[in-house]
Amino acid sequence: MSDFTSDFWHLYVGGITLLSILACAFFLWASGKTRVMPAADNTTGHVWDGDLREMNNPLPRWWVYLFIITVVFALAYGALYPMFGKMGGALNWTSHDQWARERERALAAVEPLYAKFRGTDPKELAKDANAMAVGERLYMNYCAQCHGSDARGSKSFPNLTDNDWLGGDGSPDYIKTVITQGRVGVMPPMAEAVGGPEDVRNLAHYVLSLSGSPHDAVRAALGQAKWGACAACHGPDGKGMHATGAPNLTDQIWLHGWGEEAIVRAINQGFNNVMPAQNALLTEDQIHVLTGYVWKLSNAQ
Repeated sequence: MSDFTSDFWHLYVGGITLLSILACAFFLWASGKTRVMPAADNTTGHVWDGDLREMNNPLPRWWVYLFIITVVFALAYGALYPMFGKMGGALNWTSHDQWARERERALAAVEPLYAKFRGTDPKELAKDANAMAVGERLYMNYCAQCHGSDARGSKSFPNLTDNDWLGGDGSPDYIKTVITQGRVGVMPPMAEAVGGPEDVRNLAHYVLSLSGSPHDAVRAALGQAKWGACAACHGPDGKGMHATGAPNLTDQIWLHGWGEEAIVRAINQGFNNVMPAQNALLTEDQIHVLTGYVWKLSNAQ
């Protein structure tokens, strides 16, 4: 209910819920008090299909008791648990607290497993088959959705097997920092700094020429004069800089797509990539083992 901007909505939902339960109780009581004057043969006078007659028999007692139990249970549940709008209930139960307790029990159960790997250098963990089996499961659960089950990534999601790192040197310390704290990669739109649409397209061809990709040499020569707007981040030679997180444009590794149109779109629109921090989901020991696994992906012997 916290997403709503007014207390009216929690009262609205809670009120409808409570009124529905009370209405069931009222109709149950009313049906027990209502008497239909039966005919001599104990029917109500309703006839279907010519000879199908409705008998004037009361509901079976067990059926009535089930209705009563249902109403009482609903009221008791609403008093103990959050059911009426944003009212928490007498037990103060929340799904988050239950999840936290279950997570603590699960972590306590696996703590002896991670204790064996604690304090071991990630590069040494990469040689431990048991540690890598655990790391692989962590990767599949928390990383594969973006980087792929084979860790080769996809468009806008980095390949973790090619040893091409945007914001650092790919060392275990860097990998652990990124997993723990996350990372934000931003390329601002640069079209205004470059010039008009033709200047942007010329610059795109110059960028293609840096990696030896097919390009228009005439356009590339014209675009070189506009490279100064990009050199501040990508470097004078286009080899990128870890300090700014700018990629190397000479190695034919294209995170956001290859080709003239992809580069033109990057210059015009820029990018804003986010790797979320995982320290809220993973423990320090889990991040330690996962670091060894990710490091091994790009340093396989």
